[in-house]
Amino acid sequence: MGGPQSGIMPGKEPRVAFASYETEGFYDEMIGPDGRPRPEAALLMEAIESLSTGDLRHRQRSAERAFLEMGITFNVYGDKQGAEKIFPFDLIPRILGASEWARIERGLKQRIHALNLFVGDVYGSMKVVSDGVVPEEIIRSAAAFRVPCIGMKPPKGVWCHITGTDLVRDVDGTLYVLEDNLRCPSGVSYVLENRQVMKQTFPQVFAGLDILPVDTYPSKLLETLETVAPPTRGKPKVVVLTPGPFNSAYFEHSFLAQQMGVDLVEGRDLVVFDDIVHMRTTNGFERVDVIYRRIDDDFLDPETFREDSLIGVPGLMRLYEAGRVTLVNAPGTGIADDKVLYAYVPRLIQYYLGEEAIIPNVPTFMCWEEEARTYVLDHLDQLVVKAANEAGGYGMLIGPHSSVEERANFADRILQNPRNYIAQPTLALSRVPSLFPEGIEGRHVDLRPYILYGDDIWVLPGGLTRVALRKGSLVVNSSQGGGSKDTWVVAASGPAQEQS
Repeated sequence: MGGPQSGIMPGKEPRVAFASYETEGFYDEMIGPDGRPRPEAALLMEAIESLSTGDLRHRQRSAERAFLEMGITFNVYGDKQGAEKIFPFDLIPRILGASEWARIERGLKQRIHALNLFVGDVYGSMKVVSDGVVPEEIIRSAAAFRVPCIGMKPPKGVWCHITGTDLVRDVDGTLYVLEDNLRCPSGVSYVLENRQVMKQTFPQVFAGLDILPVDTYPSKLLETLETVAPPTRGKPKVVVLTPGPFNSAYFEHSFLAQQMGVDLVEGRDLVVFDDIVHMRTTNGFERVDVIYRRIDDDFLDPETFREDSLIGVPGLMRLYEAGRVTLVNAPGTGIADDKVLYAYVPRLIQYYLGEEAIIPNVPTFMCWEEEARTYVLDHLDQLVVKAANEAGGYGMLIGPHSSVEERANFADRILQNPRNYIAQPTLALSRVPSLFPEGIEGRHVDLRPYILYGDDIWVLPGGLTRVALRKGSLVVNSSQGGGSKDTWVVAASGPAQEQS
């Protein structure tokens, strides 16, 4: 990317330079193959290069202090050094142009529309099975298939009110859907807090770019929750149901409740009587109409699911089935998170909507199919193998980075339970410049946009860019050393919408 900068006065700290930044072999989200910034990133790169290395690092430290003061944390189960950690953050944002974002938005709306119809069909007439689109045994053997949800009809037919869909980009620039998250998708609180910190860190860039805002998310979320409330007099009562402060996403639960101006409750705060869900308050009981639950299906109601659940609400599912309370997301939506059913989503889009998928899936081998299983077992050193219902980077084999013993272990797992595994080619995930003590280096990223479904479907501009901070790593999950970046959707040059 050109030679080193010259003309630096003796005693002056050098400016930040991208001269030694490597882009070969990967798609870079900020810098094109010609070494020049992509059009939407030009102003940002100019701002970064106007700073000294020390100034940029000072801003990084200031951002980290801001996160510490705001208490932006997550918990790692089983961590020997203490459960609570500050969520790692990298100062250099990821930028998307308006035209590409418009396509992403259309693709996400299409996908969520089809998946919502699929979930309703699975617990309804199962036409998708009778018409031969998805085998019945694949649905009924899914770990997230919930028999008690058969025949249930959520308000307005909406099952997946809140979705986080993970996108990745390959070396040729193609965007793929990596997976769907329809149960209790997390991370949106970091999107909102990242943006606040970035506005303080690079105010001059926000003044020069039309960056689409993200701070409307809490009001849009509350609007979605109120939209799907059962018929009630007056304003619906909404609460956020959390498992408690030891949950890995507790910061987000409390943050979103505070931002929406609604109560954060645990199962012990709710009680069912007189065919109503009530919340205990210092002034007595108060009716609850909508529960944004951040608890897995199994723990929601010990009368319907796990009898040993101490964090659920006895009788909750009975009232949900009777239409007396709305649960968001609807119980049973996890069926669409199953990584084997993921492979069928392009067919589901064609089946329910009569359209080709706008954003394709990563090519996927389903190990329950004999021919695919044979291929996977013969090419374990080249593929990424995933368990159907694991998350957080667990239950996964990255073939090119694996040992002989690890591959043998996964071969045994696949043979013992082929239904539980899929395999995909190892993608050369795109990279974004990231700041390290050694300088600016590229790190692999994915993107999790957030989609709300109430009266219509709305997509938060940008989403959570997760970054693999360990050099060479493809695993972006925070529990395994990943962090996050702000994601800017740049509409055009001119006064920024984000100024406030």
